[in-house]
Order: sequence, then C-alpha cells, then structure tokens
Amino acid sequence: MKRFVKTCRALLGFAAAGLIGLGSAQAQEPIRVGLLLPYSGPFADLALQMDTSVTAYMKQNGDSIGGRKVEILKRDTTGVAPDTAKRLAQELVVRDKVDVLAGVVFTPNALAIAPVATEAKKPFIIMNAAASIIPTRSPYIVRVSLAFHQTIMPLGTWAVKNGIKRVYTLVSDYAAGHDAEAVFKKYFTAAGGEIIGEVRVPARNPEFAPYLQRVKDAKPDAVFSFVPAGEQSVAYFKGVVERGFQGAGIKLIGEASMTEDGIIESIGDPALGTITAGNYSHDHNSPENAAFIKAFGEVNNKIRPNFFAVGAWDGMAAIYAALKAQNGQADPDKMIEFLRTWKTTSPRGPIAIDAETRDIVQNVYIRRVERKGGKLVNVEFETFPMVKDPGK
Repeated sequence: MKRFVKTCRALLGFAAAGLIGLGSAQAQEPIRVGLLLPYSGPFADLALQMDTSVTAYMKQNGDSIGGRKVEILKRDTTGVAPDTAKRLAQELVVRDKVDVLAGVVFTPNALAIAPVATEAKKPFIIMNAAASIIPTRSPYIVRVSLAFHQTIMPLGTWAVKNGIKRVYTLVSDYAAGHDAEAVFKKYFTAAGGEIIGEVRVPARNPEFAPYLQRVKDAKPDAVFSFVPAGEQSVAYFKGVVERGFQGAGIKLIGEASMTEDGIIESIGDPALGTITAGNYSHDHNSPENAAFIKAFGEVNNKIRPNFFAVGAWDGMAAIYAALKAQNGQADPDKMIEFLRTWKTTSPRGPIAIDAETRDIVQNVYIRRVERKGGKLVNVEFETFPMVKDPGK
C-alpha cells in the first residue's frame, strides 16, 4: 500500500512538473514579426536598406522583450505585387501565427494587406508605403514613415516663394505617384503657381525619353517629379541629361525618393542642385542620427542608410515600445492604443503618432543636392516643423 501511494505521488509530481514545463514553454513562446519587403527584383536595394535597419536595431536593443525572444519572419513581396503581398500576409497570420505585420515599400501592397490585418486583429506597422489613404484602411495600421501629402505640401509653397512659377509634373502611374502629383498641384497653385502640363509614366520599366522631351518642349521653370527610388531614379536623371534640361534652364524639384541617399552616388553629378522635400537626410546633424549611422554601418558598411532605413528603424522602435509597455505581451488592441500617443526622437528628428489618424507627425526638410567632403548629399536648408498629413 505504501509503495502504491509513493508511486501515485511520483506520477502526480511528474504530471505537475509537466504542466509547469508546458506553462513555461508557453510563456517563452517567441514574439513573431512578419516583415514583408521586396527582397528580390528591381527594388531589392530598398529591402536591403530596411532589413539592415531591422537587424541593426535588434543588435543595439536586444532580441528579447519580457523574457520572450523576438523573431523576424521575412517574406519576399518581389515588388509592386498586391496579390503576392496579401497571400504572404495571410500565410504569416494563419500558418506562422505572427503577432505583428510590418514593412511594406509600396502602397498597393499595403492596401492589399490591410484587410488581412483587420480580420486577424494584427498590428500592421507601415515602415514606408506613403499614400495618404493607407491608415484609413484598417484600425490596426500605424504608419511611422511618411505620407506624400505631408512631405510634398511644403515644397509647393516653397517653390512659388523662390521664383518657380510655371511647372510641368511627371510622376509614376500608380497610387503614390497620383498622390504626389495631386498634392503638389494643390499647394503650388494655391500659392500662385501654374501647372503648364502633366504626364504619368508607366510604373514598370518606363522609357523616360519621350516624356522628358515633352516636358522640355513646354519650357517650364521646373519639372516636379516622383518615380520610385532605385533604377528608375537613375534612368530619370540620365534622361534629363540627355534632353539638356540644365542648358534649357529647367530646374529639378521633387519628392525625396528622387535623390534618396542610397542611390544618389549612382545618379552622380546630374543630381547636383536638385531640390527635394523629405523627412530625412543622411546629412542630418543630430546625435541620434550619428548613433543610427554607426549602428547601421556595423551591420552593413557598404551602403549609405536612407529614409527607407530610418522608417524601418523607427518601425522597430515602435514595436519594441508597444511590447515593452505590456512586458512582452502582444495584445493587439493594447499595442495600438499605446502607439496612438507614442513619440520619440528619431534619427530624422522628433516624431509622434497622431492619435486620431494613427499616422506620423514629423519635420519636413527642403534639401538641395550638393557635393560635401567629396560625396553627394542632400543638404537640409529649410525646416517645416512637426507637419501632419493634410490629406486627412
């Protein structure tokens, strides 16, 4: 009988230990972040910028929160591919059971993922996609990057004040380009400027030459442009040189993607003098930016971090802050509620989330491409402080 009692006690002890072990395993379940970026294809360099920032942030701030490991699950959207982006997001939610969705370079991809985030109740941290409408498509979206309304609005008023009165617009033919075109026209004309022509170029593999010739023939004071950063920006500036814009006295103005820091050396001297509006420059003078550049370089010192990289860095900062506020728990509604009033000092300057729109509020800088220390940089020379997206 005594032996039977001892045996029962032992079995109960093993069972209890098993339950404790199971509870411990559940408590240590990793926090999973699904990172959706174009790791392959023509925009892979943008994914590299953002992916490097994610790695650098975790290296600087640790890979666990509240005793739980932070695990990044990377998925390749390949480019502007909304169907692919949606499918990958669904797989991350259903199969991989991620706690957070993040990343996304292009607006069509973000819009495709939005209903997935809503249905699954997963915080969706936008690290780049910039069409104004994006945060309205899901109550679980928080954007830490930029909105084109926000960054381009100051450029329209600045241009008129600085003697640019007649402008031709040239933008890429998708949602982000349409936004850029509409916002510039609205604020430029409101300030007294005149749009003398406009053209939209194909979003994929555009041949810029005929469009740029049309611009030159119109003889504007300037051309306002938006095309995706990377190969298209390089091709655009090559076309500008071939069509002799400088000799014709046509100034180049545009959104920051045109001369982003990661590709500006690839563009070379044709970029000199270009005026853009943006939320970040590698040349930005602050302790936070110096620390960011150092951390980024420790992971990859072969590329210069740009505003895509900063968007990913601040996206990770937002995710970490929201998780730390729950001691490592990932209740989606609590995360979103926390982020509604989140603010910090970023490598780009002060940033905050607007509680009503869940969108970024930040400084917008007017920059000029100059050669500094033998390198091409976007030099910030005028600041519009803490700008909200006026598109909402």
